[in-house]
Amino acid sequence: MADKLSFAQNSEYKIKKSHKWVSVIIYIGLILWAFINLFPIYWMFTFSLKDNTEIFGENVAGLPNNWLWSNYTRALNTGNMPRYFLNSILVAVLTIVVTLIAAIMATYAMTRIKWKASKFMNAFFMLGLTIPIHASIVPIYVTLSNLKMLNSYQALIIPYAAFSLAMAILISTGFMEEIPKELDESAYIDGCGRWKSFAMIIVPLMKPAVATIGIYTFLQSWNELMFANIFNTKDAIKTLPVGIQALSGAYTTDWGPIGAALAMATFPTLIAYVFLSRRIQDSFIAGAVKG
Repeated sequence: MADKLSFAQNSEYKIKKSHKWVSVIIYIGLILWAFINLFPIYWMFTFSLKDNTEIFGENVAGLPNNWLWSNYTRALNTGNMPRYFLNSILVAVLTIVVTLIAAIMATYAMTRIKWKASKFMNAFFMLGLTIPIHASIVPIYVTLSNLKMLNSYQALIIPYAAFSLAMAILISTGFMEEIPKELDESAYIDGCGRWKSFAMIIVPLMKPAVATIGIYTFLQSWNELMFANIFNTKDAIKTLPVGIQALSGAYTTDWGPIGAALAMATFPTLIAYVFLSRRIQDSFIAGAVKG
């Protein structure tokens, strides 16, 4: 009996010990993963405060020997960077608004209204997920040229919203399908029409999906370069990625200000994700459970 008790105690000790080592390995792996993901942010920030000598040999990954905050001033004063920044904000915000309105209304029509082609239209919209955005540059350019819309904000807003629409509908469909239709019927009994029911009942219940669609669309439109470089050539309408590209000279390039401009372009997306990450994660979890 004593031998069995001793064996059981030793086994329990080994299990606890092995669990402890497993936890240690997991924590080490998580720390390494966090370092791998955070190091590019650290490198970009320190890159923005160095000169070419440190960037290309003397101090590639370390902290700057001389913290050149003047790189940010030079980045803002070179070209028309504040204007590019405002253009990017304007394009991103309007793209989000257009995408949200179109996606939620289309989803409402396909999930709450009975009509024969609803499933076909949903499948048609999902085809947009299979089309690479840059594979359509030529037809979009020709269309915008024929409509006299080149060198304008809508030359970016309309394509950005169109290519974000499929994912937005996919996200919002999972939420809207699980909203009880009895709520619509109760609203109709109380005198609400279809539009009022949509605005007062459906839209408020779609807040998690709205947050997810918003941050997804923001990231897509804020970082896009190819469309912005081809469809808009006027300096007054250029967005931030195009302005940063213009900082590179033909023969010599001062990389410190370019790093500062990249940091200024990247940190807004990081800040937006930090404040909205919890809501986005909750919405994806809810969508997975509902779907």
